[in-house]
Amino acid sequence: MDSVEIINRIGQLRTRANLSARALSQRIELNDGYINRLESKKDFLPSMEVLLKIIEACDSTPAEFFYPKIENYKQDLQIIDLLNGVTAEKKAAIIALLRK
Repeated sequence: MDSVEIINRIGQLRTRANLSARALSQRIELNDGYINRLESKKDFLPSMEVLLKIIEACDSTPAEFFYPKIENYKQDLQIIDLLNGVTAEKKAAIIALLRK
C-alpha cells in the first residue's frame, strides 16, 4: 500500500464513519485542519501512532484498514469464521466448487 492509498483509505473510513475532516481531527486531538491537509495536499503521512488513532476514531481496526479490498472485509471475515469449524476435506470441496 503506497502513501496515496493510505490517505485515500483514511478518507474512505472517515466518510463511512460520517465524520467531517475537522471532526476527525478533533477526535484524534490534533489541529482542526490536520485531516483536511492530509487528504487534500497528500504531502505527508501520519505517524503510526496517529494512523492508529484515526483508525480507532473511525470505528475500524488495523486489520480492516490494511485489508486489500476493504469493502469486502466484513463479508470475508464472516466466511473465514464459518470455515473455522469445517474439516479440511470439506474446505477442499468448497474450493473446488468456487473454482468452477
